[in-house]
Amino acid sequence: QVQLVESGGGLVQAGGSLRLSCAASGRTFSSYMMGWFRQAPGKEREFVAAITWSGDRLYYADSAKGRFTISRDNVKNTVYLEMNNLKPEDTGAYYCAAGTRYLPRRDNVDAWGQGTLVTVSS
Repeated sequence: QVQLVESGGGLVQAGGSLRLSCAASGRTFSSYMMGWFRQAPGKEREFVAAITWSGDRLYYADSAKGRFTISRDNVKNTVYLEMNNLKPEDTGAYYCAAGTRYLPRRDNVDAWGQGTLVTVSS
């Protein structure tokens, strides 16, 4: 099992940028597909972005395409989410996720981080 710890959330104005990081522990990090989900107040947790273990395939929600970039460093056991041109509707708790199957499916998540809060002011 892999353990995940997110960091990098905060308060930012609309149009600004944030970089989220997710540090993983466990010797099998490189075998996991990694990703990010988010949950706005009163809403269900939704998929944002995912990356295969080799980094050769990237997946994005429509809301993230063109603004967010997911990447990973298998030496540092870390996955990143670079978020640009942030909008108030991006506000929510962002959760790092790991799984050995197709990660954009929430049911395929094997491990969750504790979440980091992103607040975008208008």
